[in-house]
Amino acid sequence: MSILKIGGATVNQTPLDWEGNLKNITNAIEEAKSQGIELLCFPELAITGYGSEDLFLSKWYPEKSLEQLKRLLPYTKDITICIGLPVRIGEILYNCTAVLEAEKVLGVMAKQFLAIDGVHYEFRWFSSWTAGKITTLDFFGESIPFGDIVFDKKGITYGFEICEDAWRGDLRPGYRLKDRQVNLIFNPSASHFAMGKSAHREELVTESSIALNATYFYVNLLGNEAGRMIFDGEILAAKDGKLLLKNPLLSFRPYQVRGFEFSKDAKSLEAIKSVHNKNEEFTAAVCLALFDYMRKSRSTGFVLSLSGGADSSSIATLVAEMVNRGFSELGLDAFLERARLKHEIPSEAPLKGVVKKILTTAYQGSENSSEDTLASARSLAESLGATFYDWKISEEVSSYTQKIEKAIGRQLTWDHDDIALQNIQARVRAPVIWMLANLNNALLLATSNRSEGDVGYATMDGDTSGSISPIAAVDKEFILQWLQWAEKSLGYTGLQKVNSLQPTAELRPREQHQTDEQDLMPYPVIVEIERLAIRDRRKPADIYLILKQELDISPVQLKKYIHKFFRLWSRNQWKRERLAPSFHLDDFNVDPKTWCRFPILSGGFTEELYELDQIDE
Repeated sequence: MSILKIGGATVNQTPLDWEGNLKNITNAIEEAKSQGIELLCFPELAITGYGSEDLFLSKWYPEKSLEQLKRLLPYTKDITICIGLPVRIGEILYNCTAVLEAEKVLGVMAKQFLAIDGVHYEFRWFSSWTAGKITTLDFFGESIPFGDIVFDKKGITYGFEICEDAWRGDLRPGYRLKDRQVNLIFNPSASHFAMGKSAHREELVTESSIALNATYFYVNLLGNEAGRMIFDGEILAAKDGKLLLKNPLLSFRPYQVRGFEFSKDAKSLEAIKSVHNKNEEFTAAVCLALFDYMRKSRSTGFVLSLSGGADSSSIATLVAEMVNRGFSELGLDAFLERARLKHEIPSEAPLKGVVKKILTTAYQGSENSSEDTLASARSLAESLGATFYDWKISEEVSSYTQKIEKAIGRQLTWDHDDIALQNIQARVRAPVIWMLANLNNALLLATSNRSEGDVGYATMDGDTSGSISPIAAVDKEFILQWLQWAEKSLGYTGLQKVNSLQPTAELRPREQHQTDEQDLMPYPVIVEIERLAIRDRRKPADIYLILKQELDISPVQLKKYIHKFFRLWSRNQWKRERLAPSFHLDDFNVDPKTWCRFPILSGGFTEELYELDQIDE
C-alpha cells in the first residue's frame, strides 16, 4: 500500500514584500520537512499575494515572480512543492500553480475559471486557460510544460482545481481529472473570508471527494493581506465524503503547516467534526485584520473617538480582544515583535499594559451629550485597559456656528437648520482626534456600520473619518447582538452600560430624545430591505410583496420604509464612495470598491417606487 504524506501550508503574504513572502514560504517548507511531508501545496498566488491589484498588469511583476520561483528550487531537494504565482505567456497573463521537485520545475498548471463576482475582478488581470490545452514555458532557458497538466509522485496521480475552478458545477476541471483517474486533487485558493463561508467550504471539499472519486485537499491564504479582504488560512482534506483534516483558522502566525497521510487504499477513516459560530468567526476575523493592518501599515496602534455607544464600543472591544488573542497565541515578546512594537510593558499586568499602549480613546462631549454615554465610555475604556481622554467640543461648535451666523446674517435654529447643527458637532470632533492619531503614529478607527452606510446616516468628515472602518461591512442589528454576546461569552463586563443604552447620535437637544431608529426606521427592517435590495438585487415592488408576508408591519408603513430606504440609498452613494477602507466580513457589503457599485447620480428609483405605490394594500 503506497503511503504519501501530503501537506498544506497557509501563508500570510503582502504585495511587494518579496523577502518577507519568500521567508514565509521557505520557513513553511522547512516546517513541512520536519513533519515528514513529501508533497506540500501552498495557496493561490502565494508568491505575490492575491491582492496585488494592477501590479499584475505590469510586465515586470510577473517576471519577478518567476525569479522568486527560481529562488525556491534549492529548497526542493527532498520535497515536492506546489505554489501559486502569475505567469505571462506572450502578452497574456495566467493565474498558475507551479510544481517544483528535485530542484526543477516539473510543470505549471493554469487556472481555467476566473472569479468575477462580489469582491473579485480577476478578468481585469488574468485570462482563462483552455481545458486540455498544453504548451511550454521558457523558464530561464529551460522548456517547461504549461497548461492543463497532471502530475505523479510515488505512483499517486494528482491534479489541481485553482479556487474558482471548483465552484463551476458540471463545468469544473475536477470531472476531467476524474476521467484521467487522478487520485488526489489540490485546491490552492485565495478565498476571502465571510461569516458562514467555512461551512460551505467543508461541504465543497467533502462532496467533491465523493463526486470526483479522489482525496480532496484545500489550502487557503491567511490574513489581511492588502487592506480589505481577509483570508482565514483554512486547510481541509476529505476522502469518501469524510472531513479528515481541518486546522485552526485566522491564526496570528505568519504561516501554518498541516500534514496528512494519504493512501489510495485506506478504508474506515474517522471523520472529524467542526463547529461554526458566526459571532466567533466575526471576532477572529476582525482581530486578525486589525493586527495585520496595524503592523503592515507600520503604525504603533489605534486611536478611537469613543462615544459610549454601540459602534465605537464594539471596535474598542475588538482591539482589546485582538491583543488578547495575539498574546495567547504568540506570547508577549513574539506578539510585540510581529507587530513591530517596542513598548515597555508592566510585568504585573502585561495584557492591559499592551492594550494601554496600543489603544487610545477619547470621549468628545457636546452640549447634547449625556452623562450616561460618558459613563459608558469611561467604564469600558477602564475595563479594557485603554488610554482614555475626555474633553468638550462646545467651544469649537460655538465658534463655527457664530462665524456662519455672522456671514449669513441670522441665527441658526433647530427648526430650520437641523442637519447643519447636527453635522457640525460630528465634524468638529474629527480634527482633534486626527491630531491625536498623528501624534501617536496610530490608525484612526472610523465607526460607521453597514446599516448607516445604506442610508447615509453618518456625517462625512465626521464620524466617517478614519484610516480604517472595521465594522462598515456588518449591519447594526448584528453589532447590537454581538455586544451582548461579547459581554457574556468573552467576559467583557465593561459592556454592561453600553448594552443598556438605546442607540442615539446625541446630536439634537436632549429634550428631543433623539434615537437612531426614530430618525431612520427599526434596524431589523433595514436589514431585511437591505438583504433583498442590495444582496439579492430586487426592485422595490418585489421587496414589498416578500416582506409583506414576512414582517408584522402594516402595508402602508412598510411602503414608507421601502420608499425611505431607496430614496436615502440612491442619494448617498457619494458618501459610500468616500468611506474609509473596510474589511469584507459578510456575504455582501456596500463598499463600491469591493462589492456594490452604484451610480453616484441617478434617477433615484422614481419609476420603481411609483410601481410600488400602485400595488393594492
